[in-house]
Amino acid sequence: MDAINETIKFYYDFKSPFTYLALEPALGLERSHRVTLRFIPRDFEPRAAYGGELEQRQAHDWNKVRYLYEDVRRFANERGMIIRGPQKLFDSRLAMMSGIYADRHGRFREYAPMVFERFFKRELDIEDPEAIAAVLSECNLDPEDFMRYASSDGPKDLERARAEADRDGVFGVPTIIVAGEPFWGNDRIDWVIKKLDVMGLRRAGADRASQ
Repeated sequence: MDAINETIKFYYDFKSPFTYLALEPALGLERSHRVTLRFIPRDFEPRAAYGGELEQRQAHDWNKVRYLYEDVRRFANERGMIIRGPQKLFDSRLAMMSGIYADRHGRFREYAPMVFERFFKRELDIEDPEAIAAVLSECNLDPEDFMRYASSDGPKDLERARAEADRDGVFGVPTIIVAGEPFWGNDRIDWVIKKLDVMGLRRAGADRASQ
């Protein structure tokens, strides 16, 4: 019988395309290895990363953004995913609070893929409480209870998550923390796998073909 699972941290933001790319492979780690993912929101800050508000960006900032989305499309096309660049700088705090809420009710693994997919198809406004409520309802979560949470404990929980990210040295998402070692980026999953294998956490009978 498998031993107790190792907990690894998965830092995410629903407005991060690279986190969307990382989510499914990260979830696969729970099938291939004796690990349990702990999902922690950490705000991706496009203004700081890419030159401020859209109208403030310089040519080199736009060159960086365009290149990164070319990379996103390359990764997405290989997997048949649709990722369209957001048409504004979204505030994802409400969505991240909904992620905390879904996780606490055991539904993050169902809820998060729906939010990511619809947001990056431009079918979901993550700033719209009614839109978030509709997705929560699809996952059999209580949207009214969530709105009470979002107006009470939610902001404090988000701040605690940010403080934990700062303690872990997280500067961007997706970041996976394995035994204190950070792995940043969707294309670092193979390195995470190697780390888990060295730790002896691969499940009996699991191989790369199953991931």
